[in-house]
Amino acid sequence: MEDIIYNETDAVLKAAYSEMLAGCIKNPEKRIWHALWALQLNDGSGKTVGTLSFKGLNDNGMVEIGYGIYPDFEGKGYMTEAVSAVVKWAAEQPGVSSIEAETEPDNIASQKVLQKAGFIPSGVMGKEGPRFIWKKPGK
Repeated sequence: MEDIIYNETDAVLKAAYSEMLAGCIKNPEKRIWHALWALQLNDGSGKTVGTLSFKGLNDNGMVEIGYGIYPDFEGKGYMTEAVSAVVKWAAEQPGVSSIEAETEPDNIASQKVLQKAGFIPSGVMGKEGPRFIWKKPGK
């Protein structure tokens, strides 16, 4: 993770990765909730198409996700598939009651990804833009 942080040129991503590393160090038993996942094609090529990460599980059972897809792979459904899969996985984990994400206001594609994965607009504006929430059924 330190190499990723060192080599990252985008200041926002560098800060996010630093926050994830700090979470891993502070709570090693909960490192899964501070992980950066490489999204790779399952076609034998192993090409990385993007990344997805959790941003910590809080005491109220909320975990935030962040994600990005490389430009060559946009519009192919890969991120919708990945976000939907991670929601399904997280819903099965103890202590998780909701998942949140925020997008830049003009990133309609990202907002559609979230909505296809079962998120709804929360009506709250975060630092990056509108927040979306997915709640575990019955919560």
